[in-house]
Amino acid sequence: MDLRKPDYIAYHDTEWGVPVHDDRRLFEFLTLEAAQAGLSWYTILRKRENYRTVFDGFDPEKVAVYTDRKVQELLGNAGIVRNRAKILAAIHNARKFIEIQENFGSFDAYIWRFVDGRPIVNELREVGDYPATSPASDALSLDLRRRGFKFMGSKICYAHMQATGMINDHSMNCFRRAEIIESYHAKGF
Repeated sequence: MDLRKPDYIAYHDTEWGVPVHDDRRLFEFLTLEAAQAGLSWYTILRKRENYRTVFDGFDPEKVAVYTDRKVQELLGNAGIVRNRAKILAAIHNARKFIEIQENFGSFDAYIWRFVDGRPIVNELREVGDYPATSPASDALSLDLRRRGFKFMGSKICYAHMQATGMINDHSMNCFRRAEIIESYHAKGF
């Protein structure tokens, strides 16, 4: 994470690593992480507001019924990553997301099972300490792909788990690490 950029700093200081239990936010992060495949997170972060607008606030019910006409509209929008496979994956994944909600009551109930309902807290000191995957992200990736999700490799799943607070990868000397851990304890984790 490049902390010289104000929007990166704001994202790090307010969102990254904070546990997310809202299904729409979880769908947002899944969609954005899939869009990131092969790109930098900063590219996606700069396009995030455009994504929110053109993907109907990341409402999976709306995204799941996008038509070919909507796909063409999205492909013409320079405010997002104009990759047909990633756009089609977002629509497909919305349908699969809804199936999981129907089967588990919520996507939140489904996904947090991969960390036993509690954030995994890593003890990282240097950039070289950050893993790209973990056994939990491997299991999540395998299960999502088995359920038909696209662009959900273990690295994408690990990034999703970091972003949504399932894994706390703030470094040992980062002020956010302790703040987020304290918030876990306040909520009974």
